[in-house]
Amino acid sequence: MHPATSEYTAADLRRYREVQQLAYACAESVAARLKPGVTEREAARMQREWLRGHGVRDGFHLPFAWFGDRTAFAGFAVPLRFLPTDRRLEPGMPFILDLAPVRGGRAAEAGYSGCLGPHPVHERLTADLRAYRELILARVRERRPLREVSAHVDRLMRTQGYAGRHRAHPFGVRAHRVGRAPHRRWSRALRGRGTGALQGAAREVLRGHRDGTPPRWNPSRSADHPPRAGLWAVEPHLGFRGTGAKFEELLVVTDSRDPQESAFWLDDDLPHVRRWQEEAQAV
Repeated sequence: MHPATSEYTAADLRRYREVQQLAYACAESVAARLKPGVTEREAARMQREWLRGHGVRDGFHLPFAWFGDRTAFAGFAVPLRFLPTDRRLEPGMPFILDLAPVRGGRAAEAGYSGCLGPHPVHERLTADLRAYRELILARVRERRPLREVSAHVDRLMRTQGYAGRHRAHPFGVRAHRVGRAPHRRWSRALRGRGTGALQGAAREVLRGHRDGTPPRWNPSRSADHPPRAGLWAVEPHLGFRGTGAKFEELLVVTDSRDPQESAFWLDDDLPHVRRWQEEAQAV
């Protein structure tokens, strides 16, 4: 059992873990229902409906769905390109489902990569993502500056022959801090941006600028500092020849001097982690 942080009690972390499990349960349920002809807009709506049916009324952002070469953020020059489109899913086409529910004032983000049938490039990408989960955790436990961790991630991508699709993310973000969202009985978040979650994000930005540790993790000089204790939503995103794959999950950073307890993934019982474990056992 990992320790609580200076900001989050063990009960807090358990509730965040429950929300993250909920997010991935949504992604797995929707992925299982995808079939040829479904559009990105329909897949996004399926996620919204699933979340509403499970009591979620707030979110950091609307659920996204990207199909085909859009999984590699091909041509994403402006923010509007991130929004779901009428692109239809085809046999053998990769997809990414991305959602960020908030429940009980706790937020989680999930990025689920799948494919509608065999796709060798996608299978290789999802298998290779395991190395990034291990690398990021190791470097954060060493208290390396986030900018330096980003450099290590970029170096591994180049070695493997992949393109880092973070450059297409807003602000080039590879991760961001997850703050508390005010608990609300009802929010219009699943029809628009979650106001409660955005207020929490705004507080993180203001706090980060006050103490010199902005809540965004990217290759810029603003990230030239070790990660501050708290929760971080981390999303390594690989691209190769028009195919993209990623995962997104919560990393806990503590004030502990014990390297093994100074940082840890909030939950190891997630779809991509289970997939890697099954692959290792098969080998």
